[in-house]
Amino acid sequence: MTLQEIFEKQKENRWRLSQTTADERIGRLKRLKKAILAHEEELKAAMWSDYHRPAAEVELAEIYITIEEINFAIRKLKKWMRPRRAPTPLGLLGARTHIRYEAKGVVLVLAPWNYPFQLLANPVIAAIAAGNCVIAKPSEKVPATSRVIKKIFEQTFPLHEVAVVEGDASLAEELLRLPFDHILFTGSTTVGKKVMQAAAEHLTPVTLELGGKSPTLVTESADLKKAAARVVWGKFINAGQTCIAPDYVYVQETVAAAFLKEATQQIEIMYGKNPEQRKSSKDYTRIIDDKAYARLEKVLDATLLEGAKLVTGNERSAKENYLSPTVIENVEPFHPIMKEEIFGPVLPVLRYQKIEDALAHIRQGEKPLALYLFSKNRREIDRCLNETTAGGTVVNHTLIQHVTPYAPFGGIGASGMGGYHGEFGFKTFSHERTVMQQSFFSLSSVMFPPYQRKLAHLGQLFLRFLSR
Repeated sequence: MTLQEIFEKQKENRWRLSQTTADERIGRLKRLKKAILAHEEELKAAMWSDYHRPAAEVELAEIYITIEEINFAIRKLKKWMRPRRAPTPLGLLGARTHIRYEAKGVVLVLAPWNYPFQLLANPVIAAIAAGNCVIAKPSEKVPATSRVIKKIFEQTFPLHEVAVVEGDASLAEELLRLPFDHILFTGSTTVGKKVMQAAAEHLTPVTLELGGKSPTLVTESADLKKAAARVVWGKFINAGQTCIAPDYVYVQETVAAAFLKEATQQIEIMYGKNPEQRKSSKDYTRIIDDKAYARLEKVLDATLLEGAKLVTGNERSAKENYLSPTVIENVEPFHPIMKEEIFGPVLPVLRYQKIEDALAHIRQGEKPLALYLFSKNRREIDRCLNETTAGGTVVNHTLIQHVTPYAPFGGIGASGMGGYHGEFGFKTFSHERTVMQQSFFSLSSVMFPPYQRKLAHLGQLFLRFLSR
């Protein structure tokens, strides 16, 4: 079946699907959950084949998060779908208002390669919960994983409900020419702009989950050991190829040396005490492809040439696309590595004396997808929150904001727009339709022509009353 045929079949089916009950949608989600668990080992093997992804990371960061999203939707969906009553103003006396949550129709999910399963499955789960038909495209950079994803969804849904289509960038361009009712894209800011431009041709609403240089701030009041452990984990999981990874760290001058020492020790604890152990670690991912590896080499070498100092790491193997967990210091805001999102296992450490200097630098850049702060000082925490903005913020940890289904996940400005997870995902793929039902009695008739003086005067009095 061609792409156009799949799209047309889903357009025909969308009205039937949008009228399904909560129980019917829950049944679909349960079937998906069963299929995911049945292919769990295949997903682990596929991601290891594609880019040496550790099984434990697949379990925690791909499968667990997805299953929890399904379980949460199953528990809450009946409540989410229930029409919500809204107050009616006095001037519309006799009317009743409620808000209905309606499926948008046929939606498109474009997924990235770095978390290839959960960043495709979770938006699809939200779209199914909202009663939509879905076409989803996994990344061509992870072919083995893409095949397993396609198998899971084909075994669970007919193509006129959910279709997974495989292909390269040309397929994505073909998809973007279709008049979808909503598009959710996860990827780079550069491609996100192209998605938004294509969507504008059909006035299609978009949710963009992008990236950027997510800063981390470590103050002298922080627990340095815990801060170092949590930054190292957040930075080097998936070899730094995480859109919400700490991109760089600003450390207060008085504790910078101690932080660097703790970070080096944490790398040894997590990945191995020497270069040989780290390279052979089964808990460390490879860079996705030759192009990404070459980009990282270039920007790292240029930064070291301009005066940055290597603290640990920088062991490489171009043949394996391997770059060890690397920390550099003496980094300045103008260095090459600070000009774009790193998206790899290199952690630049910058120093600051006054917190206002670090905050000023953060504000000068694009609005990040995440901001992390390590501090025990309430005034420092409040100041950071008040004087910066970000898609999400975590105090005294990293990455964990992505896990909760009780809060939205999304960016702002160059790091994205819109959000999802839990009820926020359900609402992203739903239209909130206002329905007002007026009884035969209504005061609104005073506004009808002909505008007799008495009735006009009454209307003016009434408006004055309402405006008090």
